[in-house]
Amino acid sequence: MKFILTRELGRLAKWLRILGYDTIYCDKDDRSRLVIVSLRDERVILTRNAGMSRFTGIRMVLIKEDSVEKQLEQIIKELGLEISGDKTFSRCVDCNEPLMTLSRDKAKDKVPPYVFRTQNEFKTCSACAKIFWQGSHSQLVKKFLRRIDTEKAGV
Repeated sequence: MKFILTRELGRLAKWLRILGYDTIYCDKDDRSRLVIVSLRDERVILTRNAGMSRFTGIRMVLIKEDSVEKQLEQIIKELGLEISGDKTFSRCVDCNEPLMTLSRDKAKDKVPPYVFRTQNEFKTCSACAKIFWQGSHSQLVKKFLRRIDTEKAGV
């Protein structure tokens, strides 16, 4: 499933990318472009703008919640979105490109010394060259996602 989000959902766009979903973020208020891209690329539009509902024949979810956690819960529930460990952390959170494995040797001079000493696996974005690793933030993200997944299951 692929998404295109309106400008008021920037944080949600990052979280969908963390989950591994191909997510375009439109930072301009160009509804026509949004609809065209949605139809062309078979993307679901996510928006908080009720006025978008006048467009017919497109897949769209009107996001009702304010917090990103509740927004994710809504999408999971309404679209049957899956949280898969295989896809998590597979896309660049900034530019949406799929991440590629970066050898430890190639990462050596591109990451802080402490990170190089404590991490064995690195990924990089082919578009923006940003480098990613499983730091302490990744444990917080995993905990957050487990909580959402548990709430989805009603546990």
